[in-house]
Amino acid sequence: MNILIIGPSWVGDMVMAQTLFMCLKQQHPDCNIDVLAPDWSRPILQRMPEVRHALSFPLGHGVLDLAARRKIGRQLRGQYEQAILLPNSLKSALTPFFAGIPLRTGWKGEMRYGLLNDLRILDKQRYPLMIERFMALAYPPAAPLPQPYPRPHLQIDPAQRDEALAAFALQVADRPILALCPGAEFGDSKRWPAQHYAQVAEEKIRQGWQVWIFGSKNDHADGEDIRQFLIPGLREEVYNLAGETSLAQAIDLMSCATAVVSNDSGLMHVAAALALPLVAVYGSTSPEFTPPLAEQVAIVRTGIDCSPCFERTCRYGHYDCLRLLKPQQVIDALVDLVGTPLSLQEPVI
Repeated sequence: MNILIIGPSWVGDMVMAQTLFMCLKQQHPDCNIDVLAPDWSRPILQRMPEVRHALSFPLGHGVLDLAARRKIGRQLRGQYEQAILLPNSLKSALTPFFAGIPLRTGWKGEMRYGLLNDLRILDKQRYPLMIERFMALAYPPAAPLPQPYPRPHLQIDPAQRDEALAAFALQVADRPILALCPGAEFGDSKRWPAQHYAQVAEEKIRQGWQVWIFGSKNDHADGEDIRQFLIPGLREEVYNLAGETSLAQAIDLMSCATAVVSNDSGLMHVAAALALPLVAVYGSTSPEFTPPLAEQVAIVRTGIDCSPCFERTCRYGHYDCLRLLKPQQVIDALVDLVGTPLSLQEPVI
């Protein structure tokens, strides 16, 4: 059985989609799963053993281009018995329809009648988590989901990881590594202040750790702000990799971390899928919909009255849900997760 997945458009969602792939493999061990998704997602999909092929989808998020979708659909004709759509948009349903895939499964959304012939009605109370909404599409309507829920797990190739370490002249043997992920594509309401991140970094550096900062090009300036908040002598122990690595390199390098501190972002879900001890910082959003799926996770948030608001920017302009979340809470959470592993070198005083 060949199954085509129409993948989501965000890093975190793509990581969580692995729960669906796992469920499909549990039911149909011999099935082949291909994922049609943007090229940026290839490094994630290549680290999921359930996925046979990551198929390139050239259109950007929100682009209709009916002719291109029809062309891609025709190229896929006769190859799949089922398509499962994770986005709820009308556009996402066009390619499987043009491909003539016999069974086209997805949640009702944006007038997809006729495009989908296995149209599900979402009960948000029954499936409050995004992974539940993904997993449910692997089963008949109203079927119980398997317990415990599978967790995403990205597989790392040691040779590729060593290549990434060599490319950035990074060392892993001598000191514990704190990975920081200060970015969030969603907006400022997810970004914990750089000064707070710097205080956490300072604490761990003084204990003999090194700090690696991850993110996109948009996060590089935040990484530099974190470095500049530190005094000379400590600043040099921070490596700002944001915007410098490919996504593949970022995943492989992050797998070396002793612990991770991250905003609610795609990299938070990557860290969870690498089974790393993780402190997840929540501001305007809630862990009740898309929590990090790992065993060693501490979620920190203020829980003030106006949070979660799910707004990209603070309607009041104060960002207190993040500003009032003190660095010591994160430092304490790190200690609870990993203790205070000592460096092989003398700590910086």
